[in-house]
Amino acid sequence: MDAVNPIDVRIIVEGASDVEKVSRAMQNIALGAEYHITISAIIPTTNPEIAKKAVRGADILLIATDVDAPGRELADKFQKCLKKEVGHIERMKLPFGHDVEYMDPVIIRNEIKNAIIRAGLISIANIQKYTEIEEKLWESKDKLKALKEEKKALTAENQELISKNKEIAESKEKFRGKLKISEDEFKNVKQRYADTKNKYQILKNKELFEAFPLNELWKEAFDEELIDEEQLYFISNEFKPEKIVVGQGYIVAPSKEDATGWLKIIRTVLIFYDSKIDDLKEEFDDEKFSPNLLKQ
Repeated sequence: MDAVNPIDVRIIVEGASDVEKVSRAMQNIALGAEYHITISAIIPTTNPEIAKKAVRGADILLIATDVDAPGRELADKFQKCLKKEVGHIERMKLPFGHDVEYMDPVIIRNEIKNAIIRAGLISIANIQKYTEIEEKLWESKDKLKALKEEKKALTAENQELISKNKEIAESKEKFRGKLKISEDEFKNVKQRYADTKNKYQILKNKELFEAFPLNELWKEAFDEELIDEEQLYFISNEFKPEKIVVGQGYIVAPSKEDATGWLKIIRTVLIFYDSKIDDLKEEFDDEKFSPNLLKQ
């Protein structure tokens, strides 16, 4: 409601006769001049749906029903179903029924004025509540604005944390891969250490070996030059003598006697077959000669 347009008041009555009575009472009354009010409609109906359409948009609605029980029930029903359609609803308590042939218009006029005044006083009383509500609304708007700013900052911070978390997850995955490699390397080192320790223990428990140059030991044992070392390597690899290793120009054995003894066995094999190394290899491949014979 603004300062230019008058306050729109509408009145609901029960029937056409009530319209006539209210209209007669409103003659010679200048509500517009006195109160900046206009009564735009007097609506005779007991139907809530018709009433909704007729009163929609009014600033003040006056419900003028009889004071008997049906009138009170109708007024209560209208107040409940029309409260969302108008700004304010006020009950007019007219001290007459439909059986009364004459009603002083002054009484109706005063009741209309009093109802409008009551509506105005209630509205004035509600101004303080409205002001408080408005202040709370502005406070809520300020809080909402602050919360939006805080949400914006938190959203940005959350995005940053998501990005950092992603980086941490990627770094964690890389470290996990490196850890797996380190664990595998540690496992291999541990296994090599165990193998080395085991070999050391075996060597520790074994007798010490001696290494002798093949050419020198052959010359000393047989008073002749060693012609072909490959034959010695081949026969030694085939028979695999216990605790004797032949290779790289040396023979390794627990003692010189053991080394010389093995060289004598090899020389016997070579004399017995009196063949070249290739022929000897063929003999072994064709299984014409069993390496186990020497062990027997």
